[in-house]
Amino acid sequence: MTVKHFLTLNDLSLEQLTRILKRAMEVKTERATGQVSNSMQNRVLGMIFEKASTRTRVAFEAAMAQCAGHAIFLAPDNTQLGRGEPIEDTARVLSRMVDIIMLRTFEHSKIEAFAQYAQVPVINALTDRFHPCQLLADLQTFEEHRGSIRGAKVAWIGDGNNMCHSYMNASRIFGFHLNIACPKGYAPDADICELNQDSITLTENAIEAASGADLVVTDVWASMGDEAETLERQRAFKPFQVNQQLMQQANKDALFMHCLPAHRGEEVTADVIDGPQSVVWDEAENRLHSQKALLEFLIQY
Repeated sequence: MTVKHFLTLNDLSLEQLTRILKRAMEVKTERATGQVSNSMQNRVLGMIFEKASTRTRVAFEAAMAQCAGHAIFLAPDNTQLGRGEPIEDTARVLSRMVDIIMLRTFEHSKIEAFAQYAQVPVINALTDRFHPCQLLADLQTFEEHRGSIRGAKVAWIGDGNNMCHSYMNASRIFGFHLNIACPKGYAPDADICELNQDSITLTENAIEAASGADLVVTDVWASMGDEAETLERQRAFKPFQVNQQLMQQANKDALFMHCLPAHRGEEVTADVIDGPQSVVWDEAENRLHSQKALLEFLIQY
């Protein structure tokens, strides 16, 4: 049996990703019309969290419950992982007990090692390099509001972090152009820039990046694990705040997205995130629907 993992967007083809997004919109409609799904009946999802979570955990757990499946929450302080059990041993054991596993951790190398030894599909629910599940929700949200993202201009404003890396991969796969504005010293990783060089533009000018954009996206200035650098980052990122002045450089009907949680008054002003161009609540909800579709695809692959 072939096992398909989802560690980055690059693990799936454009056709497969498009199929997942189409299915995500279908299951969203099904839920809104009261249709009941048994697509996960007798299936168990193992959820390993080494980082805090709201949307990711609730979306995965609710997805399994709403589709007649079950999810098991595992944290380091109540598993042997927290006591030093090798990652490959945990992968081998869990693979014999559950049907699919998601892992939210720090080092991307850890989830790569986990997937190497797992005999069931493994989903990246966030690492320090990539956050592909969020991109599924973002792409679904854009399509719901504006149609196909192919040919669009997207502005990433802020840290060259895991979200930025995933947007870079998406730009190449889905055929949109990504302007990336980061302070000096906070640019995305060079190898990911090289891979996606034909679909991205790097700048240290946020206004320039947002010019003519169809979508403006940002994230917190200090991601999980970077909290010790908060004050330093606040100084460096101050010119990269998404505010009304910056949004006025984008197209008049440009959308605003943020993966949340957000710090109003820091990376984004309240009048933007709570304003008419913001689709962050649809974006957050779509984590549920896109992850249902992803679970179905990987289990049935």
